[in-house]
Amino acid sequence: MVAISRCCGKTSRSVGRKVMSESIHKTVLLNETIEGLGFSRSLTSGKKIILDATFGGGGHSKEILKRFPNVKIIALDQDKSVSKNISDKRISFKNINFRDLDKVPEKYDAIIFDLGLSSDQLENSGRGFSFMKNEPLLMTMKENPLLEDLTARDIVNTWSEKSLADIIYGYGEEKFSRRIAKGIIEARERSKIETTEDLVKIIEKSVPAIYKRGKLHFATKTFQALRIAVNDELGALQIGLGKGFEVLNKGGRMAVISFHSLEDRIVKKFYKEKKEGNKAILINKKPIIPTTQEIKNNPRSRSAKLRILEKI
Repeated sequence: MVAISRCCGKTSRSVGRKVMSESIHKTVLLNETIEGLGFSRSLTSGKKIILDATFGGGGHSKEILKRFPNVKIIALDQDKSVSKNISDKRISFKNINFRDLDKVPEKYDAIIFDLGLSSDQLENSGRGFSFMKNEPLLMTMKENPLLEDLTARDIVNTWSEKSLADIIYGYGEEKFSRRIAKGIIEARERSKIETTEDLVKIIEKSVPAIYKRGKLHFATKTFQALRIAVNDELGALQIGLGKGFEVLNKGGRMAVISFHSLEDRIVKKFYKEKKEGNKAILINKKPIIPTTQEIKNNPRSRSAKLRILEKI
C-alpha cells in the first residue's frame, strides 16, 4: 500500500517504512524573465537559439518552448542528474558548468542565468545541500564527485580556523563566523565531521540561544558559505557572465536571477561596466523582485533579484 500526502510543495510517498520525497520545483520570476527578455518582440520569426546556463528543473526553458515553439535551447548544468527533466528534442543538454560555456560553439539570442538551487537538488540530491536532512557533507554540484574534487567535508575537517571563519563570514555574511569556526575545530578534534547533522549540531552549540529563535535557520548562512566555496560559485559567475556576453548576439538580452547580495553585487557591477563602456543598455535599472503573491506561494523566492541587459 502506498500513501501519498502533499504539503509545502513536496509529495511524500511512504512504501512500508521507507519514505521518499518528490520535490515540486517552482521556477522563480518566470513571467518577469520571459517578458523582460523581450521574447514576444524577438522570437516571433526565424530560428532563435537561447542559452539556459543553469538548467536545473528546466522551468524557464519549458515555458519558453510552450510559448515560442520555433526556438532551440542549449541547456547547461554541471549536475548531470537534471537531464532526466528533458524530453523535448528542442533542448540540447550539455553537462558542463556555465564557466565553460564557450566550449559550446554557438551564438545566442538570449541567455538566462538562474543562480538558485532547484528544489530537487535541495531535497533529493543526497549531497548535503539542505540542513533539514542528514546526508553526507559534500555540497558539490557534481552528481558523481571524484576523490580529488573539493567537498564541504574536506573544508570543515582540514581548513584552518581562520580560513573557516573567513569563508563563513565572507560568503555567508554570518556574524557568528568566528564562534562557528572555533566550534568546528573543537568538534573535529574529537571526531571527523561527516554529515550535515554533525555540522548542524556544531553550529547550534556555537551560536547564542536568541539567534536560534530567529526567522532564518541558524545554519542557513554557514551552509550557503560552504556551498559557494565548494563550487567556486562567485568565481564561476564572473567568468560565466563575461563569456556569456561575448557569445550573445547584438540586440540579444541576458537575464540573471540572483539569490544573495554577493551574487547580485557581481551582476550589478558587470552590467554597470558594460553600460558605461557603451556595450549594453540596462532593461531594468533596479532589480525586479517577486510579488507578494509569489513569495507567499514560494517562500524560497523571497530573496530573488532579476537584472536584464541588452547587448548593443
